[in-house]
Amino acid sequence: MSAATHHTATTDPGEDTIAAIATPPGAGGIGIVRISGPLAAAILTRLFRPRHPRKTLASHRLYYGWIADPSSGLPLDEVLAVHMHAPHTYTREDVVEIHCHGSYLVLQKILGLVLAEGARPAQAGEFTKRAFLNGRIDLTRAEAVLELLEARTTAALHLATAQLQGRLFQEVSEIRAALLTVRAILEVAIDFPEDDVEILDATALREKLASEVRVPLAGLLAGADRGKILRQGVAAVILGRPNVGKSSLLNTLLREERALVTPVPGTTRDTIEEYIDIKGMPVRIVDTAGIRETRETVEEMGIKRARAKLAEADLVLLLLDASEPLTAEDRQLYASIREQNPATPLLLVLNKMDIAAGLDITSYASAFGAEKLVCISARSGEGIDTLEDAIFELVTGRSDLQEPAVACAPNLRHQAALGKALTACLQAEEGFLHGLPADLVAVDLQAILDHLADIIGETTTDDILDLIFSQFCIGK
Repeated sequence: MSAATHHTATTDPGEDTIAAIATPPGAGGIGIVRISGPLAAAILTRLFRPRHPRKTLASHRLYYGWIADPSSGLPLDEVLAVHMHAPHTYTREDVVEIHCHGSYLVLQKILGLVLAEGARPAQAGEFTKRAFLNGRIDLTRAEAVLELLEARTTAALHLATAQLQGRLFQEVSEIRAALLTVRAILEVAIDFPEDDVEILDATALREKLASEVRVPLAGLLAGADRGKILRQGVAAVILGRPNVGKSSLLNTLLREERALVTPVPGTTRDTIEEYIDIKGMPVRIVDTAGIRETRETVEEMGIKRARAKLAEADLVLLLLDASEPLTAEDRQLYASIREQNPATPLLLVLNKMDIAAGLDITSYASAFGAEKLVCISARSGEGIDTLEDAIFELVTGRSDLQEPAVACAPNLRHQAALGKALTACLQAEEGFLHGLPADLVAVDLQAILDHLADIIGETTTDDILDLIFSQFCIGK
């Protein structure tokens, strides 16, 4: 049954017509203005002048022509236009797209004409919200659209695509089907209590609940952390004394000259952040100001920001200069990191191995205990692959991040709902085990169904929907 059938929201998506620019800001070869709603076709008729005049436009077919201002008749831009008839559209409403030149001014002018003809500006994510409210997609697929737009690595893209194809929805649906079977048997036992012994096999139902509900729920939750890593990635902060090579390391990891590198201590005055892809895991690398005692105001501000970034770090790369003896500043910095972030994974990175002569790493082992250590040269690239492997293993606890065998709970909302469903499932199993009355066990089964319905959007409140779709860009 579609998500729209049970959805409790009162919003009627078909009351008005919405419009927005559907392509990113800035100049480009192509720009698209998208319209959805009952006035879409009429607005296109008013504005579009096809090269070969015709009374009607066939659905899902591009037509060449011009957009003109109906008040003056003056042409505005040469375009391709398409009218897609409901319900075979993204929103299941009449949809019009005007493909024009990607000039911001042109797009704004065309959108202005569309709004003047009776459409209103679309809110963030409103096209996808209408697709959900009209039953074209469930809420997990709607959220997958956002995951697809925000994917930073190929692995995250594959995960979002699987979600968009309905992988999580399918697994939730299979769990619900098993639940409904158990619930139906309980309902019969409740309606005909005198036949309870013949109808209700508590042991068989408990085993079915365990194998077809509890185990899949636990599997979805177990993959949640891996899914979070694939989608959101981790933040790795590079810390160290001035001139140990932090900016050089950032540049080497990015394979480009992103940060300024000079022999002058204190060159980096602010944090620099960029994403890299390590085995499919998005890693936000944060280059920070060298931490030292200073009276220079701007540099001091950079050091304060570096310490602030440390508080947000999922991983710390403590960079040390292998060409120099270990200093008291290195030891003090390590101690302050561990004092501020005792549980955050930390990787010791010995840089400048290309100029380090007779390096004795035993001194580092004695100074920093069991912390993992990697030797590199940011200038030559030596050891960078080993560093990336170490970062990956320290964060994930594995050498490779394979795609999970089951769908991953995409976000905290889903994880919370799955956790509640799992708790209710355990309570239902206990009820069967201890011979509780069928009507009491049925309450726990209904709780599981309610939590699963919340995931796919059948019982999701308007406030939650507004929060979800507000994260989208306008035009999607």
